[in-house]
Amino acid sequence: MKDIRRKVRRTQTIAPFGVGGIIDLRGESFVAADIRSWARTAERVESPRLAAKLRVDDFRSAPVIPSGKAAYASRSGPSYVRFPKWLFCPQCREMKLWRTDLESKDKHPECLRCPGKPQLAPMRFIQVCRAGHMADIDWRRWAHSQSENHEQRQCQVNRLRFVATPESSGLEALRVACDACRADRTLAGISQKNILKQLQKECAGTHPWQYEDDETDLCEETPQAVQRGASNVYFPVTHSAIDIPAPAGLPEDDELALSVVDNKFWPDFSSAPEGPLAEDFKKIIAAQCAVTVEFVESVWRRTVEEAFAKPSTDPDDDLSIAEWAALSAPESVSGSKTFFVRRTALGIEHTAPRSMQELAAAISTVVVADRVREVRALEGFSRYEPTPGDEGEGGRLVSVNTARRARWLPAVETYGEGIFIAMDEDRLSAWENLPSVRDWTRRIERDLDASFKVDRLRAKCGPALLPRFVMLHTLAHHFIRQLSYDSGYNAASLRERVYARSHPPGSTHPPQSGVFIYTAAGDAEGTLGGLVRQGQSPYLAETLIRLLESAQWCSQDPLCADSTGRSLANLNRAACHACTLLPETCCEIDNSILDRTLLIGDNEVPGFFQGALRAALEESVETMDLS
Repeated sequence: MKDIRRKVRRTQTIAPFGVGGIIDLRGESFVAADIRSWARTAERVESPRLAAKLRVDDFRSAPVIPSGKAAYASRSGPSYVRFPKWLFCPQCREMKLWRTDLESKDKHPECLRCPGKPQLAPMRFIQVCRAGHMADIDWRRWAHSQSENHEQRQCQVNRLRFVATPESSGLEALRVACDACRADRTLAGISQKNILKQLQKECAGTHPWQYEDDETDLCEETPQAVQRGASNVYFPVTHSAIDIPAPAGLPEDDELALSVVDNKFWPDFSSAPEGPLAEDFKKIIAAQCAVTVEFVESVWRRTVEEAFAKPSTDPDDDLSIAEWAALSAPESVSGSKTFFVRRTALGIEHTAPRSMQELAAAISTVVVADRVREVRALEGFSRYEPTPGDEGEGGRLVSVNTARRARWLPAVETYGEGIFIAMDEDRLSAWENLPSVRDWTRRIERDLDASFKVDRLRAKCGPALLPRFVMLHTLAHHFIRQLSYDSGYNAASLRERVYARSHPPGSTHPPQSGVFIYTAAGDAEGTLGGLVRQGQSPYLAETLIRLLESAQWCSQDPLCADSTGRSLANLNRAACHACTLLPETCCEIDNSILDRTLLIGDNEVPGFFQGALRAALEESVETMDLS
């Protein structure tokens, strides 16, 4: 047999095969061990803003395994432990409890009793609990649990066989039998809740990678039997941040800047920089301080960015606030080697068709990012149920270091390019204040409050679900789908960041109203230039019009368009796999809170881009008539 190479990509060590995650490789099943197994050669990843939020010292990335013969001598990668330990032979069906001392480097577990030495297969079912523990099911006890014979119930021999019966179907056709006492039990009902409680089996409170001398806490949770590949086995908790250069701030010796900040009209201007009186306040401050209006704007921008970049104890503090400030800056910015953005425009002239004019009125800012750096970190995971907030039932967060407090977290840095577009705030505010739009969004919010994902989703959308968040999130999905045709990237390689977070009453943070679509690759290059090209004139306007036209149609209509609740917990409305949903790697909130209606409108609710879409359709009809 040839040597077997088992590899994972560096980005996969965060998700989906991060600490606690199960990976299947060529018929084998492994689980990623905690960060104590990471070698000291792990590369450091710098992200001060993300480290401050997660209260850790730093981040580290899994080192790249060298290619060729050097890979066999390298032991620098994260460790993966074989799990489940119970295996069976697909020919003789004998079950074997695998041990570490039976492992042979780069060799499959084999059945030594059958000709050809077939590879042993892992058992399909395992047990997990809400505290995050995972272990093999006690198959010996399962096989004897329904036996009425006293001698069979007292059998302690681990000579088991996983038998498939052709006379039955489903789980009733599979049974675990004891070769010693002939006791057996089918797998029927193993997926039922609390089925393992009948075995009088309590959770051992362990993880598959724990050492024998590790201390284990008593676990009062009842283990649940689940399939090894089920979606509720592993819920990773990840965080990401765009690398933003620290602002220069205000020099202490800059007397002009200090005089602007000390002006009596500065609080009025800085509290409402886009208000109706902002222009008047700027002119008064500029005249009294003997500076230009542009200088007043630059002072405001520097002070705001400086405040956003510093770690804060504000309960409304969020990483998106600083990112929004950097991306929506009124002038072009080229911050550093890892953050290079340029402001551009749709390039729509006054003589352009009405659809383009409507589009230009809705969008206030367009920025192309020639180079961005993103850091994604894994904080921990939960099992059986997602981790809730501070209150409520749900899975418990398990740290990436199960022995002690994690002072560093596994992370990966990726580089890429992107397009940022921001909506016109006045036009957007007027639209979302319409009663029909507000009432429509409240229905979605009621389903959000009843969802088990409410804490995670609130962390993204803010304390209140605004209509702009649903609309912009849907726009981001259709933007990615359209860019996958136009930019040369496939949809799975693109990611979204929605900036539409609501703030608590009295917050001084500016409103957000934009989306950032970007691609990130694990190497130092990370860009093909396709997104930057599509973000410039005239390509961007054409892309936006095409995505609005495609959003109007779905092969599942009218079921999709008339839906009052789709997907898990009814968190989507007019959105399905045929028209809106994306691969899980693209969306930051699990394909939730989506609705085409708020984007393009219908007879009941006006969409934000309804004017541009109708104008485009009328122009298409006129073109057909002329031809």
